[in-house]
Amino acid sequence: MNVTYISLKGHVEIEKYRYFYFFMMLPVYILIVCSNCTIISLIVIHKNLHEPMYIFIAGLLINSVLFSTNIYPKLLTDFLSNEQVISYQACLFQIFVFYSLSGSEFLLLAAMSYDRYVSICKPLQYAIIMRKTIVFILLGLAWIVPFSHIVVFTVAHANLELCSFTLKGIFCNNSINYLFCAGYKALLTFGLVTLFNIGILPMLFAIFTYVKILTVVYKSCREVRRKAAQTCLPHLLVLINYSCLMTYDMIIIRLESDFSKTSRFIITLQMIMYNPLCNPIIYGLKMTKIYEHLKKLFYKVRHDCFR
Repeated sequence: MNVTYISLKGHVEIEKYRYFYFFMMLPVYILIVCSNCTIISLIVIHKNLHEPMYIFIAGLLINSVLFSTNIYPKLLTDFLSNEQVISYQACLFQIFVFYSLSGSEFLLLAAMSYDRYVSICKPLQYAIIMRKTIVFILLGLAWIVPFSHIVVFTVAHANLELCSFTLKGIFCNNSINYLFCAGYKALLTFGLVTLFNIGILPMLFAIFTYVKILTVVYKSCREVRRKAAQTCLPHLLVLINYSCLMTYDMIIIRLESDFSKTSRFIITLQMIMYNPLCNPIIYGLKMTKIYEHLKKLFYKVRHDCFR
């Protein structure tokens, strides 16, 4: 069975700094998994966190763990390898997971913005509109819709002929399009539709929803404004953070010839570090109920260690 391999040529002086890269990124990956899983566990264990907002947060943090696991193990292996290569099939799978989870992130943030809108602007109808059935349907759609879009894209790419086998990156993304012998207008059109459906549209919906919330809250009393800021600010920070990171990804791909190798390498590392690390920090510190449970957990751990 013939296996096609693609070389990943986005690393900078890997022969010289391989151990530095490895021991810098390994703790980051461990921290991402541990911090996200800690908050997910708190949400699962404590019944007072079994509310729509916290269920969506748990979904977002699961996304962060899966997103990181799609990239970090292979990246860490490459740091210690003499050759940084990946099979074409594995590369397509990595692209599929990367963009599916990216789309899920935007859809989950859109669902969270709608949850906050109903909670703040329609509080008397909240229990009826955001019942558990609706919450789990929204969760399911947040994963199914991007997966169904990206799987078509991935299968179509699997049948295209490669004319180059060198990727200017440290993991597989849409820059793989530069490796094909010929581009196809149908695929390009479908790619733009996919970007709009699972990226731009959810982001615009979330922004519009928060603007509506701000409009309503501005006319309310100080206590309502304080509570709204307390629950909406973390979601807004995550939305802005992730939108910036995905914009970086698009800029790097579209303008790859205009970026130096070092700049591309640094920005790519930032892109895969910031969001999975920031999410548990933002939600752990800014969401009062989660913060209270975290304090109790750390106090218990400290008490058990020094007992």
